[in-house]
Amino acid sequence: MGNSAYSAVIFIIHSIAQLYLLVLLLRLFLPWLGINFNNPISQGILRLTSPLVIPVRRILPPIGKIDTATLLVAFGIQYLSIFVIVLILGLTPSILPITVTAIVELAILTIRLFVFAIIIRIVLSWISPAGSYNPAIAVIDAITEPVLRPFRRLVPPIGGLDISPIFAIILLSAAAILISGLKQVHY
Repeated sequence: MGNSAYSAVIFIIHSIAQLYLLVLLLRLFLPWLGINFNNPISQGILRLTSPLVIPVRRILPPIGKIDTATLLVAFGIQYLSIFVIVLILGLTPSILPITVTAIVELAILTIRLFVFAIIIRIVLSWISPAGSYNPAIAVIDAITEPVLRPFRRLVPPIGGLDISPIFAIILLSAAAILISGLKQVHY
């Protein structure tokens, strides 16, 4: 296979893993953020992740609000995807660097989840009628509100325009850049 074929396969593996990991992270944050489990979006998240999480939960119960089974499944998928990519690249897999990189990648993906949710919230605020209920908007609001609240205290609205999301995105992106320097496997 040529370099472009390897790159395409790596892209597919990485993208599919990242998409599923986003759903797992959403499941992890459902109880922390107080998202209604009866929400259709929450139900979809639970349906997509339960086949992997429920068997692990039988062995590893949650610790307080920390869903250890979901966290372990997310780590396992991230580790496995990095391991497979390392093998495809012809590198020698090593446990510790892949473990550290998996943890860092999960942290970066968590930050990206919040950044994407803030961007979606901004766009929805432009097109969604005020006062209407939508299950997706309820989930986005629940995800973004804890992140945006401190910024709203520091940055007041200017002429009725809330610019706090801009500062939240800048700070979250800077944190992702800092954390990405900790990766030990580069692909």
